[in-house]
Amino acid sequence: MFHSRKSSVNCGQNEHCWAHCFEPYCHSNGIEMSQTTVALLFGGKSTEHEISIISARSIARAINREHYRIIPFYITRDGEWYTGGIAGEILDLDLSSIMRNTSREEAENLLKRKALDSGQKPFDFNFTDSGIDVAFIVLHGSYGEDGRIQGFLDTVGIPYTGCGVSASALAMDKALTKLCAAAAGVATAPSITLSAPDYKASPESTHELIARQFGFPVFVKPASLGSSVGISKVHHAGELLRALQIAFGLDRKVLVEAAVTGREIEVAMLGNDQPLASVPGEIQPGSDFYDFQDKYIGNTAKTFIPARLPDKLLEEVRRSAITVYKALGCKGMSRVDFFVNEKTGSIVLNEINTIPGFTDISMYPQLFEASGIAFSELIDRLLQYALEKPEWTGN
Repeated sequence: MFHSRKSSVNCGQNEHCWAHCFEPYCHSNGIEMSQTTVALLFGGKSTEHEISIISARSIARAINREHYRIIPFYITRDGEWYTGGIAGEILDLDLSSIMRNTSREEAENLLKRKALDSGQKPFDFNFTDSGIDVAFIVLHGSYGEDGRIQGFLDTVGIPYTGCGVSASALAMDKALTKLCAAAAGVATAPSITLSAPDYKASPESTHELIARQFGFPVFVKPASLGSSVGISKVHHAGELLRALQIAFGLDRKVLVEAAVTGREIEVAMLGNDQPLASVPGEIQPGSDFYDFQDKYIGNTAKTFIPARLPDKLLEEVRRSAITVYKALGCKGMSRVDFFVNEKTGSIVLNEINTIPGFTDISMYPQLFEASGIAFSELIDRLLQYALEKPEWTGN
């Protein structure tokens, strides 16, 4: 079992004290104050590595430094863990600007060079000596949002923000999410799920099946990635092969989904047994759909908070978000995304993200800001929910 201890207040000598100290005690004018020590986990082995760093930077800047002390843990794309100096340096990078002015490959190479040039040895996983009370997981995508890091933290006895193992795994898999939502009475877009071996064995017949069953346009999605990575909108049969190649290059399981007419509506969720649903927000994509470029690089999408829907329909969307959240067994936080057709009143689940973005343009913190919960308070609530004991633990 992991044993934690409270640490004192940050030294206050530098705005980014987390970049320079790893000791369990810092001092401010010789006075020690009890704080909760937070392990901020970011980076990771997924394709959303850079977005994780940007989200973590936003959290580190907004967290209440009087109540919480941050120990940053940077996880490289190769899965090595670093803390202390190099983790803090990467946390300090304005990666949003870097990614806007260079390619993703150049940004990735910059991060690799920093880790290599630091000469710092990777973290030895001696959590007991680090005095960690709780982990704030900011690992988007694979190895962070899919239950694997959650299982590891459960094993070493460290509480953490967000969903547990089973809810994380279910929500990460878009096909399984659909099954759970449908069982709970929430509509999902018509789709088929393809496996890499089956598709490789008969690609032409699969193409014919898709065209016959759905027509075009359709969306092709890796089943277990986020931030719209690897998603393609296919307008005609000639684009299908390339879209499937991209998706199968990232995941062995791929969803082909009929395009749904409706506004893109997002609801932020917060809490454990009695979750709170935010005011719904609306995304108006700046391109053909709300893809990675539109989300994080070009920033051409428009947002409307609250969404431009009648009050009755807004409330129905909130209820649907709560239904999906509970059906999957979520806790802590999630963002639930829908397509809503105002003319027909239809509400169709798109997906659920258990570790939504925390960048300066991310909808999750914006939705709660509009619901009366400021960013720093939101972080505090997430940490408190992580430390909350379940009301029922069984016999």
